[in-house]
Amino acid sequence: MTSENARPEPRTGLFLSAEWRRLLMLSYEIDPDALRPLVPRGVELDTWDGRHLVSMVGFQFLDTHLLGVPVPFHRDFDEINLRFYVRRRADDGWRRGVVFVKEIVPRWALATVARVVYGEKYVARPMRHRIDLHDGEVTPGGLVEYSWHDAGDWHHLRATTDGPARPLVAGSQEEFVTEHYWGYAAQRGGGCVEYRVEHPSWQVRQAQDAALECDVEQVYGRPFAESLAAAPFSAFVADGSPVVVRRGAQL
Repeated sequence: MTSENARPEPRTGLFLSAEWRRLLMLSYEIDPDALRPLVPRGVELDTWDGRHLVSMVGFQFLDTHLLGVPVPFHRDFDEINLRFYVRRRADDGWRRGVVFVKEIVPRWALATVARVVYGEKYVARPMRHRIDLHDGEVTPGGLVEYSWHDAGDWHHLRATTDGPARPLVAGSQEEFVTEHYWGYAAQRGGGCVEYRVEHPSWQVRQAQDAALECDVEQVYGRPFAESLAAAPFSAFVADGSPVVVRRGAQL
């Protein structure tokens, strides 16, 4: 965890535990004017090296427990999300977090719970993936691809790995993208929910041939079309780990 990520005091109760694995993370530069209407009350946009970034993230959500109980038929599934980066000054220092533009999962029950509990922008869509594995690990030079069906067509997020998994480098763009440990969700009426996500620092593999094949304007809206049509600013695959999501609190 980076020093800029403040620790909660005290921790709120457990909401969800799971494993997030094989996270494909493609990041793009974006004009901050496209993000400002989406920034929840009480937080501000965060930057890396003066750049505003959005990230497309596809990953496997495994062994999911809600309030400590496994969810029947909903333990293992894929998620694809579009997110950007914010921070909030708290009594214990800066809390660096993310805001989700849209989160896609394959089952309506998952989407409904997340919308009701946190006000997150979850939708349910048919999904599939292809991941080249060897002994449970991503094959060196292997493909990692997450796909979803929306707006009448299949869309794809993909890349091939390049090199072994390595620890994060302090101050790197990979550290910035992976080590935002708070989530912020705007609420109806103008409020904001803040919740904590806990996981150890991840190892990452660089990626090449990264691509987002998507009708961006149709799926995410016109403000994101230009940025997500460009080549990604960075692309890598994080190995992932067990994670804990804490109950949210109103700001």
